[in-house]
Amino acid sequence: MEINTKYLWVLATCLVLFLQETSGAEKLKGMDLVAKTCKATEDEKLCLEALSSDKLGSATAEDLQDLAMIALKYAASNASGILQDAKRMIDDPDLDPAIQQGLSDCKDTLLDAESQIEDTIAALLTDSKSDAKRWLKIALAAIDTCDDSIPGEDDVLSKKSRTFRRLCTICLSISKAMLKDNN
Repeated sequence: MEINTKYLWVLATCLVLFLQETSGAEKLKGMDLVAKTCKATEDEKLCLEALSSDKLGSATAEDLQDLAMIALKYAASNASGILQDAKRMIDDPDLDPAIQQGLSDCKDTLLDAESQIEDTIAALLTDSKSDAKRWLKIALAAIDTCDDSIPGEDDVLSKKSRTFRRLCTICLSISKAMLKDNN
């Protein structure tokens, strides 16, 4: 009888541990994951906008990597828009030559940033989260270089580059959360 009681206690303990494990193992998915992830960023509103930009993707997101891909695609699209604006502005014959040169320099660094976003996506696809984080930091540095090459802060390009920086920061936050989940 004493042996049966010991087995009963062991079985009960295992059952309790199993139930605790399975109740904590419920993973957030879809828009619940989006909401929780965005609350942990510095810019919840822009994060929600970016991650909701792909309605199907955000609704079916299984993990942070899915969300990172959505955010990176949104950031890449934003960078493409900035590049188009920069190219259009460079061709303005009424623009001061120093500003045209700054725009040209900015365009070059934005091309680099756009390339680094693509490198980040490639790193995530190969499950190299630390490389993804590094590429994002390099993209952020490229944006700083772009901003420094254009005088003033109220021009259209500067405002759009600030949004791109915020998007990259959101991607970086998601990347850091993915690294933390792996540890």
